[in-house]
Amino acid sequence: AHRFVRGSISLHFYAINMIDLKKFRENPEFFVTAAASKGAVVEAELILSLDAKVRALKQLIQRIKAKKNDASAIIPKSSPEEKTRLIEAMRALDKEVIEPEQSLKELEGELDEKLYRIPNPPLPEVIVAASEDSNEVLREVGVRPNFDFPIKDHVDIAKGLGILDLDQAAKASGSRFAYLLGLGAKLELALVSLAIEVAESQGFIPVSVPHLVTAQTMKAMGFLEHGGQDEIYYLPKDNLYLIGTSEQALGALHEGEILDLASPKRYVGFSPCYRREAGSHGKDTKGILRMHQFTKVEMFSFCTAEQSGGEHDLMLAIEEELLGMLGLPYHLLSIVSGDLGLPAAKKWDLECWIPSQERFRETHSTSNCTDFQARRLNIRYSQDKELHFAHTVNGTALAIGRILIAILENFQQADGSVVLPRVLAERLGQERLVPGN
Repeated sequence: AHRFVRGSISLHFYAINMIDLKKFRENPEFFVTAAASKGAVVEAELILSLDAKVRALKQLIQRIKAKKNDASAIIPKSSPEEKTRLIEAMRALDKEVIEPEQSLKELEGELDEKLYRIPNPPLPEVIVAASEDSNEVLREVGVRPNFDFPIKDHVDIAKGLGILDLDQAAKASGSRFAYLLGLGAKLELALVSLAIEVAESQGFIPVSVPHLVTAQTMKAMGFLEHGGQDEIYYLPKDNLYLIGTSEQALGALHEGEILDLASPKRYVGFSPCYRREAGSHGKDTKGILRMHQFTKVEMFSFCTAEQSGGEHDLMLAIEEELLGMLGLPYHLLSIVSGDLGLPAAKKWDLECWIPSQERFRETHSTSNCTDFQARRLNIRYSQDKELHFAHTVNGTALAIGRILIAILENFQQADGSVVLPRVLAERLGQERLVPGN
């Protein structure tokens, strides 16, 4: 593993917003190396060739149109015979421009596809390594529980409490769906309410988001390239995607706008999330760890380049505050380049201790996506009389299903009951969940 040194990425507006093409022409190797650190390939020679052809065709079309404009300006002052000649010449120019314009459209489409596949380069402090096995544990917080009785996993605990039904959900919807019943449903609502309250105290505006987004939005957010589409539910008849996180809908909230970012624009979205879990066959099939549908509260900020590091720190602080309020043991991971995904330039994960598995499992993540998503959505801000692309930062406030697992397992008792964290006990009006209650 080694450290990746990020080059300077300028924020000048360009007709194609996926990346700064001017910077790519000057230093394609930077993007090639950055992509390789994420396990992606950038076809630099092909991109440069397509870019050169596109620019040449644009110049040719401009010259043809300039000739037409010149002829058009002369016509009113010309003799009848000269007018006839000039009109014929203009018709010939109209035919002459058809083929270059068609070629330009095709080449621009091909170039766009190649540019869209270039990942966001990691920030300098990100460790370059290929796999999640190299993710670095920065700290562990809280005390792992010691039990003096045979422990149960979350499924057996929840069934004993009567708050979870997987069998009937499988009949209704197939595998990896669940009914939360009674206090299970109330716990979900209490956790959503808690996460929104904590985020709102830090200036995040609550948002109930659309559950379906267009293909353009999903692509702009960076979730369709490099196999990402395999995880997302797609409705071909409508050309719409079900969101896998509120982030995908929140990012488009200010598409095409120029924002006042004297202070960051902060939102906290809550929604069901839908994921196919296409690559997880045979893994975590028991219980509610990997579901096709789950509820999540997600933080999202639009900010300036100077603000994005602070927003990333803030979201991590909120995530840790929530875990502290719930009294759950966890550790913090710094994510290596190969585990970042397409949009993120830097990412932290929080993983809670799951006693039945004797391991930590991911419950939270927070990512600084710098200007990557805003470029693709053309979201900008004005600073020093110039327009710059905004930065976007996202973070999980609470992923409800996984937090329920951690609560049930860490606070289970010998009699099958579960002691509730005080912050939830106050909301539900009882100190513990009891079988048969």
